[in-house]
Amino acid sequence: MSKQHYIIPIFVPHRGCPHDCVFCNQKKITGQLKDTTDVEVEEKINTYLNTIDKDNSVIEVAFYGGSFTAIPLSDQARLLSAAYKYVQSGLIHNIRVSTRPDCINEDILNNLKRYGVTIVELGVQSMDEDVLLKSRRGHTREAVINAVKLLKEFNFIVGVQQMVGLPSDTPSKSINTTKQLIALKPDIARIYPALVISNTYMEEMFLRNEYTPLELKEAVEICKDIMILFEKNEIDVIRIGLQPTENIIMGRDVIAGPFHPSMRQLVESLVYRDMLEYLINDMKCIRDSIEIIVNPRDMSDLLGQKKENIKYLNGKYKFNKISVVQREDIEMCSIVVQDVEKSRKMSKKYYYNILK
Repeated sequence: MSKQHYIIPIFVPHRGCPHDCVFCNQKKITGQLKDTTDVEVEEKINTYLNTIDKDNSVIEVAFYGGSFTAIPLSDQARLLSAAYKYVQSGLIHNIRVSTRPDCINEDILNNLKRYGVTIVELGVQSMDEDVLLKSRRGHTREAVINAVKLLKEFNFIVGVQQMVGLPSDTPSKSINTTKQLIALKPDIARIYPALVISNTYMEEMFLRNEYTPLELKEAVEICKDIMILFEKNEIDVIRIGLQPTENIIMGRDVIAGPFHPSMRQLVESLVYRDMLEYLINDMKCIRDSIEIIVNPRDMSDLLGQKKENIKYLNGKYKFNKISVVQREDIEMCSIVVQDVEKSRKMSKKYYYNILK
């Protein structure tokens, strides 16, 4: 039986970050207004550990928000040491931090190693110099290249975070960013559609009609293309879209933009729709009825929210009947489509490989 993976999130809102990017209000994004202490780190870890089956779990502490490695080394050490004692005792397995590409050097990485950090995620956002400039990131693409190289030399697991739909960004620029990131060979990736958050410069740009966020449909399409590129190159996409909180919902701190509480599912469902269409067209299905077979754990992604994929196929192909069958013997991330004459199976991996 595979072990459950748990993340204990510790938010360090806007500590140490040397820039105010146009999209950023970390206190809003994290839902936390005050700094975190080492005592609070221990309290949160203990609270989570009391609810987790530790014998059958992989447990990770993750420091999110702000730019962790930009805060003074003494503060980093205090927060990390509070978590590291749980690594030493075997109660947790990994420590992860998030930071900026221009806040990485050998002294910083030696300190992270000293306190058991294994994963470092970089908020890259874009590899396009104009997008970086317009977003007030304060670093260049060269800083990303150098940071990833150094992290790999220190044998960290490297994550990259890409944001789509920033000022002056385009789908082609976003795809080019993904391709450049793939060339750096990170281990994991996150994809975030840019949102207009209250009390940010991007909100001012939006209100002055100087910035237009992506529509939800556009964001889902570009995130799908980026996810496919990453996963085709064996880079695991661990998140798509900002985590919903009490305030990070449309109409509260999200002023505008492609926000959806289940962004990942929208993207995965679109992949399944594309696979279904490919098979239906390639098989030249007799358009009376078809049967789709899927692993039960992929059922919701295949159907789409409110069964949108089934409605779409019925509307486009005019089938009299579409039956969806769940079978445990079908591998996850695979589908079978059959009509009265023929049957064909396709996995996501196979589909990704036939795409140009």
